This record gives sequence, C-alpha cells and structure tokens, in this order.
Amino acid sequence: MRKPSAPLVLVCGEDDFAVQQRGRQLYADWCKEIGGMDHETIDATVSNSQEALRSLARLREALQTLPFFGSGKVIWLRQCNFLGDERVAGAQAVTVSLNDLAQELKRFPWDNVRLLITAGKVDRRKTFSKTIEKLGAVEYLAGLSADDKDWADRAERFVRGELRTRRQEMSDEALGELVSAVGPNLRQLSQEIEKLSLYAAGRPEITVADVHAVVSRNKQARAFALGEALGDRDLPRALRCLDEELWEMQFDRQKTAIGLLYGLISKVRTLLLLKEMFRLGLLAPDVDYNRFKSQLGRLPSEAMPDDKRYNPAAMHPYVLFKALPQAGQYTAEELVRAMDVLLVSNRRLVSSQLEEALVLQQALVQIVGRPPGRRPGRLTARAS
Repeated sequence: MRKPSAPLVLVCGEDDFAVQQRGRQLYADWCKEIGGMDHETIDATVSNSQEALRSLARLREALQTLPFFGSGKVIWLRQCNFLGDERVAGAQAVTVSLNDLAQELKRFPWDNVRLLITAGKVDRRKTFSKTIEKLGAVEYLAGLSADDKDWADRAERFVRGELRTRRQEMSDEALGELVSAVGPNLRQLSQEIEKLSLYAAGRPEITVADVHAVVSRNKQARAFALGEALGDRDLPRALRCLDEELWEMQFDRQKTAIGLLYGLISKVRTLLLLKEMFRLGLLAPDVDYNRFKSQLGRLPSEAMPDDKRYNPAAMHPYVLFKALPQAGQYTAEELVRAMDVLLVSNRRLVSSQLEEALVLQQALVQIVGRPPGRRPGRLTARAS
C-alpha cells in the first residue's frame, strides 16, 4: 500500500461514518493543495446497474475533461456501493465497465489530476480493486466493535481529535463517562460531541456534569442502570430501575428477564473480580482515573483469564473505575452469596411458573438489602 499522498486513493470499510469523514478530509486537503475551481464530486450510491454505468460514465468524462485554467483537478467518486458483493456489483455490464476503467487508469497521466473513491464493502479480489492497490493507495477503515480490545482507546482518541478542532478539551473522567455511555459508535460520538460543545457555550473544558446533562445513553448503557443501582447498594433505586426495565420489555422483544438477570450476574462478577485483584495486590484503591488506567495497563497478561467476561483488560477501564467504590459496599462473602442467589433465580426463571418480576425483585432484596448494623463500606487494599 502506497502513501495516501498518491494521486489515486480508495477509502473503504464497514464504518460508513469514518469512511465519509476521511473522504471529506482528504478531498478538502487536496482541493486546498491544488487550488483552482474545477473539482468534481460524483454521487455513486446506486440502486441498479444502469445507474452504476451512468456514474462510471460521469467519472470517465471527469477524468478526460482538463481543468480550464491549467491548475489541478480533484475528482471524488463518493459513497460507491458497487465494488463489493452487492447485487449491482455482480451485473456483467458493471463488471466489464469496471475492468475497462481499470485499464484506463493504468494509462492515465496523473500529473494534474487526483481521484478519490469512497466506498463501503470492497471485494479486493476483483480486477478494479487490485488495480487501485497497485497504482495508488487503499485505506480500509474497520468500524469500532465491542469485540476489539482497544475500541475504548480508539474512541477516546477520536473524541479528543474532534474536540481539538473546536479548541476544547475534556477531563479524563468526562471522557470515560462519554465513551462508556455511547459505546463503539463513531457517528453517535460525533453527534454527542457536537451537543456537548454547544452546551458548554464556549467554555474550554467539558466536564462530567456536562456529559450527564446532555449525552444520550445508548440502549446498552441504559441497561447498566440496574447494575449500577445494585453496585451502589441502593435498593429503592434498584427496584425502580427494575420496574422501568420490565415496562420496556413489553415494547422491546430483545429485552428479556433472563437478559436482565445476566446483567446483574455480570455486575456482581465485576465486583468480585475487583475484590480479588485488590486482595492479591494487583490494584491499589483510591486512585484517580489516569493512574487507575495505568495500573490496568501494567497487569501481567499471563495472570489474566482468556475468557473476556473475567478479563479486566477486555473491559472498559471507566466501567471498572466506577465500580471501585461499589466493591467496598459488599464483603467478598456477600458477593459470593449474591452469585448463589442469582443462580437460584436463573433456575426459577427457566423452570418454574413464578412471575418474572417477583423472582427478580426477591433477588435484589436478598442481595442489596443490608444486614442489621452493616454500614456502607469502603474498599481498601487487600480488603476481604
């Protein structure tokens, strides 16, 4: 792959937002560098083979039309959707036209012309794609995924970069809160950054309070509310969150009582994990977010489990950081008993005719309710 400074560049990938953002950036940079007024943008989002052929014909015409005033020319074939395995891409006429265009690009003089193509899926086995890789540069932008180990770091870098263009910054805690609320979605992150920037009204730093005030939490983040109430050992709030979740289940088929139970299991498992890590001296309590992230980065990989559900390195660091004070609300014995309660609840949900709400309510009361005389705790090193 050649450098992006090549006169022919294909930007593609599953993350259409990132692809179009990179396309706009490269197009603007090229137009500024070359100057002139003869640049062209060609829409290549088509619904049938005839429209695809017309887009390719417009591209050929643009390549053959020299700039009027002797300056350079930038052409952008935008949002092309017939370079992968789509139905239109499989049409014989489109395949032939793309192959012919590939041969023309090989002979084309690139002295004063640059061509940018942005697309979604691209079949890199086809002649056209191989030709671009040989003549120019291909940038593949994979979308963020919760399965990616570094998705949180990449999302945070994206947020900081967007804020720099607005001459603003964000505290580490606010950044962690934003990313954990939105998740691996660059488009939504961009929208939330725009909202935060306007809400801050020119202030140079965006705070946690700003994030809480205006950021829309995605479905996954909203589902964390029940687990957060359990972690805070706040029984009234936990029961209120449960009622809200059970109400939403009537309208969202993807939500189930078993799913809510598994969310509680995940939360208790995280608290147990933190307890054990402090007991072993792998983490030190009462640190700020940056120092906590540094501690996570220094954890020995050989000591971490392969299963992502139990591996702190696979979790968002801010989620663990927020769980620090929550781990002090329970003893290790209470958390082990909580797992037993949730196991019994799982069996009751699957095999009995008891009302789902009653099963989950009873589980929360048994776990969150404090024994007589038990005061809120505080996590300390090597605490049990």
